[in-house]
Amino acid sequence: MALAFDELKLHTTPEKFYVEACDIGANDVLAIDRVSTEVTLAGKKDVPPSAVTRPIYGILGTMRLVAGNYLIIITKKKKIGDLLNHTIWKATDFDILSYKKTMLHLTDTQIQDNKSFLAMINHVLAVDGFYFSTSYDLTHTLQRLANTSPEFQEMSLLERADQRFVWNGHLLREFAAQPEIHRFAIPVIHGFVAVHSCCINGKFFDWILISRRSCFRAGVRYYVRGIDSEGHAANFVETEQIVHYNGSKASFVQTRGSIPFFWSQRPNLRYKPKPQINKTVNHMDGFQRHFDSQIISYGKQVILNLVNQKGSEKPLEQAFQKMVSSLGNGMVRYVAFDFHKECSRMRWDRLQILVDKVSDLQDEFSYFLVDVDGKVLSQQDGIFRSNCMDCLDRTNVVQSLLARRSLQAQLQRLGVLHVGQRIEEQAEFEKIYKNAWADNANACAKQYAGTGALKTDFTRTGKRTQWGLVMDGWNSMIRYYKNNFSDGFRQDAIDLFLGNYSVDEAEYASPLHVQADWKFLALPIIMVVAFSMCIICLLMAGDTWTETLAYVLFWGSASIGTGAIILYNGKDFVDAPKLVQKEKMD
Repeated sequence: MALAFDELKLHTTPEKFYVEACDIGANDVLAIDRVSTEVTLAGKKDVPPSAVTRPIYGILGTMRLVAGNYLIIITKKKKIGDLLNHTIWKATDFDILSYKKTMLHLTDTQIQDNKSFLAMINHVLAVDGFYFSTSYDLTHTLQRLANTSPEFQEMSLLERADQRFVWNGHLLREFAAQPEIHRFAIPVIHGFVAVHSCCINGKFFDWILISRRSCFRAGVRYYVRGIDSEGHAANFVETEQIVHYNGSKASFVQTRGSIPFFWSQRPNLRYKPKPQINKTVNHMDGFQRHFDSQIISYGKQVILNLVNQKGSEKPLEQAFQKMVSSLGNGMVRYVAFDFHKECSRMRWDRLQILVDKVSDLQDEFSYFLVDVDGKVLSQQDGIFRSNCMDCLDRTNVVQSLLARRSLQAQLQRLGVLHVGQRIEEQAEFEKIYKNAWADNANACAKQYAGTGALKTDFTRTGKRTQWGLVMDGWNSMIRYYKNNFSDGFRQDAIDLFLGNYSVDEAEYASPLHVQADWKFLALPIIMVVAFSMCIICLLMAGDTWTETLAYVLFWGSASIGTGAIILYNGKDFVDAPKLVQKEKMD
């Protein structure tokens, strides 16, 4: 495999960026022309001595904004651990460098827009969870890597990567077209990676958890739901758990993804907007495409639908069940489990009902196992595809329980656990296991909903606690604020980063300046003034109680009235995306 360069230096001159490979024996230098934007291969002798030099840890790619091209580089990294003797890094800091040396060619509006676009790119980069390796293909599961051809093994990391999980694929599109510079390009995944060296019964093994977020139909919680016409599901995440012991490797894969038909749940100031199923489209086309591609990637599918079977979530559950029946595909099975009803009043032990219900299927699907000589002993030939509404909190709890059951079987087969021993009894490992799954939940939730996950107290401790409920309340409040008042910007940022929206310098017309209607400014002000007056009248009583009551009633009804109008027109008051009209995509 053509590995990516591990050690790089960036030399900057007014005309060019030179990226020098500093690995032992390397003589390659990548030259990026800051005027023509051409990218070519040069040698170390071509770097002028006058260049300003700094070490960097990778090139994320290039991006075109209003002011011209930008180079995005990784400036800090943190070692997560070794996966099968390959170092896995987390990119922790980035820099965005402009090709142009001045902004004099831009109007004030263009300068303003360029700043907004840069803020969007910085926002995406500031969300925790970008991982890479210069010697290992992080985008594929162990099973996919084992079932490849010799030609695949020869490819560069960029060429062979699973495009679903390469978050800088759009940024590297110019590099992809030039195979000779592929060693300078690193595919970066977004999600979560934990690597732990563990010990049970004096036997040391590595336990690894990897979540890969799909960059197709990516976005934020309420603006991206369901699927697109290609069958890509929102918030689709592939989670792989790996055990490495004495040269043997075992892996168990699960997926999560939004309910795969056309529905939306756009924010409208209400705490939980009502989900809307699209009435005008043929759902079966996208639905079938989704499961066709899932079966090709993973084999048999068992859907674990964890949504409520009453209230606003009920129609989604019924529609999902109906579509699976209409699909009539023996490879797709449907299991509904009303998580909130079954586990109400803190009865979280009842999750065992679901685990027991699907245990035979899990045994039938097995897991991937390869011995020290590279001989495949078993393949995983089916997958659990879990979902709730967000595919975050409920989903993660269930996935961690299924993964533990698989791990139990793997560790027994590898001889780490003795017959009759349970993982739950291994206090030290159990703590590592639970915390890693809770961290995984938090990472996925921050990336999709904007805050940490709910219910992580159960994942961490195996019990639901009062403090956990308080933290869930706090996170729900922050989610509410973000979903209504900052998610439009977050959605735009993701669309720009992934190339769903591209800035065209030549025909640039700003989509960012949408003139707000007077009522959007006036109504909230009237409501605040009326509410304040109501409080003042209560505190500073008039001469008679009837006078005070009249004032309080007047200002009280004025504030309630404007509040009602705002709520009724809720969709117009939230922060909506401006770049890619999500309405059209839904």
